[in-house]
Amino acid sequence: MSGSDRDSRPSDAVGDDPWAKWRKPEPPVRNAEPDEGSRRDAAAVKPEKPEKRPKSTSGDAAPARAVRVEAPVAAPPQAGDDTPSAPEGTLGVRRSATPSPRSPNKKPLRGGSSLKKPYAPKVAPAVPAVEAAWPAAAERAERPARPTSNPPVVREGPPPEGVRLSKVMSERGMCSRREADLWIERGWVFVDGERVSELGSRIDPNAEVAISKEAKFDQAKQVTVLLNKPVGYVSGQPEPGFTPAITLITPDNQLRQSGDPEFKPWMLRSLAPSGRLDIDSTGLLVLTQDGRVARKLIGDDSQVEKEYLVRVAGEMIKGGLQLLNHGLELDGQALKPARVKQLNEDQLHFILKEGKKRQIRRMCELVGLRVTGLKRVRIGRVKLGELEIGQWRFLRADESF
Repeated sequence: MSGSDRDSRPSDAVGDDPWAKWRKPEPPVRNAEPDEGSRRDAAAVKPEKPEKRPKSTSGDAAPARAVRVEAPVAAPPQAGDDTPSAPEGTLGVRRSATPSPRSPNKKPLRGGSSLKKPYAPKVAPAVPAVEAAWPAAAERAERPARPTSNPPVVREGPPPEGVRLSKVMSERGMCSRREADLWIERGWVFVDGERVSELGSRIDPNAEVAISKEAKFDQAKQVTVLLNKPVGYVSGQPEPGFTPAITLITPDNQLRQSGDPEFKPWMLRSLAPSGRLDIDSTGLLVLTQDGRVARKLIGDDSQVEKEYLVRVAGEMIKGGLQLLNHGLELDGQALKPARVKQLNEDQLHFILKEGKKRQIRRMCELVGLRVTGLKRVRIGRVKLGELEIGQWRFLRADESF
């Protein structure tokens, strides 16, 4: 292509040259090598035959000539010219704009989201047979597994002498174990005339134990309450959807007697039921702060009687009354002897010295009866008396179980 043809298409050359906006039009240079745009135009006008490469004498193809393309040199700016000068340096491509080479096995991501490998749990690699032959590996394989819980501590030497002081005080009916620990910590307990203030102290079970005036005064403030529990209230821990019986201990429900202390809110603190009375039963329920009362009523060796009036339905099996008095067992344990008599066709009278969960109801089921009503009327020497359903009163000083 001649120089005139190249000059006749200035717009294509400017469009392909990124430096054209800084370059001032210059006269054509005939000996300059045509640029890429001019070569495309020339190829469109007159196709050229491919150049025949000379064959090498050794039989190999002649190496292709390397073509060097140089950027056109801009003319120096003239004096008084306001055109911005072209940037200096070599024309090239920024490394930051060049995409990083992609792994040949990695496919491009679509949608702009990153692909995550599915989770696979790590599996410990198997120990090869060669490694198992090494002494260290064999030692690890034979090592026993570490126990999950600490082994019990075995103390050497003779067992400690004596009995815990709190246990002695509880067995003598002086107080509960919890109260004894509290009094010992406060220094209110004396053993053979010496003050004991260390928890866990052991003494001779036949030693003399006394308490200070402060302990007696603290014990005198503890109250015991008698309540006629209605049906629908739970005596012990509250159950979902039910109300505990202690919520009935209010000034409005109190049956006042001469000599009773004035009810105070602190009296409800540590007030707990001593004895079970299920939700479907009514009658006498004892709540106390005094550990002595609680142990006497519900202790393992308790001999306090509980009297009940029981209404039943159904037909008793032959010899059922004798079985109710003695001969039944619950949960694989024989029951203590009871005193049971039949008052009329649908009413029985029970006197027990124990109080297993729903004991009377389960005893009646074993002899073919179904309990329709149960009322406790006496505990020890304390009777329900004139207490109406939902009422309560203090245990008087002249009363005891």
